[in-house]
Amino acid sequence: MTDTKRVVVAVDAMGGDRAPGEIVAGAVQAVTDLDDIGVLLVGRAAEIRSLLPGGEPPDGLELLDAADVIAMDDEPLSAVRKHKDSSIVRAVEAVKDGRAACIVSAGNTGAVTTAAVLRLGRFKGVPSPAIAVPIPVAGQHPQLLVDAGAVVDPAPERLAQYAAMASEYARARWDLAAPRIGLLSNGEEPGKGDELRKAAFPLLERIPGFVGNVEGRDFMHADTVDVIVTDGFTGNIALKSLEGALRALSGLVFGVLESTPEAREASTVIMPELLRLAESYDPDVTGGAALLGVKGMTVISHGASTARAIVNAVAVAADCARRDVIDRMREAVTDAG
Repeated sequence: MTDTKRVVVAVDAMGGDRAPGEIVAGAVQAVTDLDDIGVLLVGRAAEIRSLLPGGEPPDGLELLDAADVIAMDDEPLSAVRKHKDSSIVRAVEAVKDGRAACIVSAGNTGAVTTAAVLRLGRFKGVPSPAIAVPIPVAGQHPQLLVDAGAVVDPAPERLAQYAAMASEYARARWDLAAPRIGLLSNGEEPGKGDELRKAAFPLLERIPGFVGNVEGRDFMHADTVDVIVTDGFTGNIALKSLEGALRALSGLVFGVLESTPEAREASTVIMPELLRLAESYDPDVTGGAALLGVKGMTVISHGASTARAIVNAVAVAADCARRDVIDRMREAVTDAG
């Protein structure tokens, strides 16, 4: 990084369903709107230039040419090994080489995770990373769901590591003095759950802030917990279930408001408030998921990311870099061990 004050974020320009157009637009907006943030935009330079206003990068934005692209449906390990000149791999290497402080990608989640593990390395004693997804909570900071899909069948010890890292991440990101941690299970009582949860429970009791088991109904409520820990299989199902439920609910509400002339009249008053509330549940505003357990701040934005989502992901990644989140998580998992 050439500017000691500016935090440089490596952004994968070619990853995501709307790449490179929305990614490039988001990168340009990020260096325009965000203070003391630079973007290293990684991808096919000629294609990127064609999307830039005037064909040249604005102040604060640099290009790093990468000829290859890893597709969303490519097998992660083989793709990372085969496509060494891909935008994902080059973005990760930019952090390893000190050219950037952190990474943002809306591309193939498995490939981003694999490249980060292979190029940056894992925390000592952490055999596999976890994906921490912010779950919106109206009126306050999000909850953190971990793991949301990286490891579907972890050992009980891994859940304790996830809890320690996620707790420190939540503490740093949202200035929480003592994050509350819950283990996702099929009942609140100790002893509930499958063998994984029963074995993990006493290990989690050693983690400061652990309050016990929580259930699916505890998501998105301010008076429950700040961090929800589970395996990647259950976590991914929970995440997709929440997304589906929110879509169904919004469709139901807006359908009712269009159902009759009286409802449409009432919607002129209600709609602005509903839209304001819905804003907090928009995945574009969350900043993406954090990859926990690797030696470099990695933010994975959702595949359908718009320019707005990329701006928010860049802001989150840079904020984590400034707050030394990686070192703080590494210390937390060492202390927990």
